[in-house]
Amino acid sequence: MEMLLWVLGVLLLLFSSLDVWYFVRAAVTVVRAWFQKPVWDVLGEQSVSGRVLLHDIDLGHMNNARFLRECDFARFSLYSRNGVFKACRALRATMVVGATTIRLRRALCLGEAFELRTRIVVWDEKAFYLEQRFVSCRDGLVAAVMLCKQNVVRSSPDKILQFLCKRKVECPDYPEDLQHWISFISASSQALRAQSGLEDKTGAQEDKDK
Repeated sequence: MEMLLWVLGVLLLLFSSLDVWYFVRAAVTVVRAWFQKPVWDVLGEQSVSGRVLLHDIDLGHMNNARFLRECDFARFSLYSRNGVFKACRALRATMVVGATTIRLRRALCLGEAFELRTRIVVWDEKAFYLEQRFVSCRDGLVAAVMLCKQNVVRSSPDKILQFLCKRKVECPDYPEDLQHWISFISASSQALRAQSGLEDKTGAQEDKDK
């Protein structure tokens, strides 16, 4: 009985201080991907099925934050199946989300089934850029589309792709909408740096070095 109380106490502490179900689902997603067919084309699209459940909704439709959460798990699955996670471990690299934007076109309602389609679109020297689409199984409409900048730390997308493909992989052309989004990210970064005085300090240091 005393041991049971200790276990319940630890579980209560974990569930009150951490989003336990997030970590449990992330682990299950990665393990499940190990037993699925690999995505041999690194730029290939992966589709995962989902359904809007009670814990996903507010006012009868999927909560805005839940779209981003579902995208997390879809990326975990894609990286496990196409080998990107494996390459990161081999290269001692990690990846972090640098930016996201989501366009909500139509609500996904309680009980509605959907497909979440994820693919790497392009990359640069520091990050992969992904597109993730929520497609309703009811009418085939793209209910939401998200763009994600996935920064690579201690390595680069080129090195990851060369590790996986054993050759240099040419980056596809940038879609127009993605170019605009990347320009927005760059402009936002420059504005924030200017507001914090970082650009002035950098410029002063450069003048001093000259």
